[in-house]
Amino acid sequence: MSIDRRPPGGGRSARAVARTRSGSTGTPGTPGTRRPDRTGLFVEHPVLWGFRVALGLLAAVLLALVVVNLSDVLLSVFIAAFVALGLDPLIRWFERRGMSRPSAIVTVLILFIVVVVGIVWILVPPVVEQATSLITNLPAQVAGLEDSGWFEQVNQTTNGLAATLATGIGDILSDPNTWATIGGGALAFGASVLNAVSTGFFVVVLSIYFIATLDSSKRAIYTLVAASDRAVVVPLAERIMQSVGKYLSGMVVLAFLNALYSTILLVLTGNPYALILGVIALFVTLIPLIGTVLTTVLMTVVSLFVSPTAALIVFIAMLVYMQVEAYILTPRVMGKAVQVPGTIVLISALAGGTLLGLLGALVAIPISAGILLILREIVVPRQAVS
Repeated sequence: MSIDRRPPGGGRSARAVARTRSGSTGTPGTPGTRRPDRTGLFVEHPVLWGFRVALGLLAAVLLALVVVNLSDVLLSVFIAAFVALGLDPLIRWFERRGMSRPSAIVTVLILFIVVVVGIVWILVPPVVEQATSLITNLPAQVAGLEDSGWFEQVNQTTNGLAATLATGIGDILSDPNTWATIGGGALAFGASVLNAVSTGFFVVVLSIYFIATLDSSKRAIYTLVAASDRAVVVPLAERIMQSVGKYLSGMVVLAFLNALYSTILLVLTGNPYALILGVIALFVTLIPLIGTVLTTVLMTVVSLFVSPTAALIVFIAMLVYMQVEAYILTPRVMGKAVQVPGTIVLISALAGGTLLGLLGALVAIPISAGILLILREIVVPRQAVS
């Protein structure tokens, strides 16, 4: 029986083994980029490690600064993407009625442009007129409210609280410093209006582009996913985006119904600012849960300038609608739209609105739907196997 007398390292010399372990092609002891620790494993030099960590932190800080500086642009892109996803169910509805995809896209684009132009052309002038009238006549209306007979009874019932509130509001509105402050900020307000108009135009153009190129954009993004993961990622992404589109469509339907109901109610009660309040309701009620509450308070207060009876009718009618919306319309419409339980719909909307305001409330439910979908399709099956 022969005995293998070769040195350790498969016949290689100790010098070759040392070169391999040291990670260097030179002689033992030559400085290299890596060196073995006591266990024989290669570790990076502490200076190089610290340098790479510092570069990573610097890159993270620079990325955060870029995001902050481009927040308005990113917000516009985000809104345009949501508009495109919200109109995608309408495109698919036309496709199910026999239209081709290009024809459906052109039809939806035409409808979208007509709606935007109609809102600007028809609603903006009377809305601006009513808003100006409301701001101009508000001090006189507050003074007239104090002189009304029913106000004295309410004031006595509340032990002078109503008079204190009315006097405080009147003092603020009649103070020249208040209007001087508003006048001093007129230039900044004008700049904000111009910025809003330009941003709105950019969002409309970008939304049109996203709608026209939605499928090709999604295919381009999917190519960035590893081929082995596409079979799982692509169906989940499609279902999540469909949930977002259905959610947005449902929110627009709810907001439109709320605004229409509010406008008709205010017109029937003789409120001269019905249109501006209806437009406010259209946007504010996009916030789940609290949107209708805010518009109810606003409409009730403004209706007091008409008469206490009108305010009481508006308050009771809106309370009835709030119950219908909260317990019937919202859970059913939104729960069906994103396929999540009604309790999670309400909790998600409240949490998102608390953290990020209107946009947080809008995106909270689609995000919750996506998380639940991932848990249901990926996490739960893996836990069952393990």
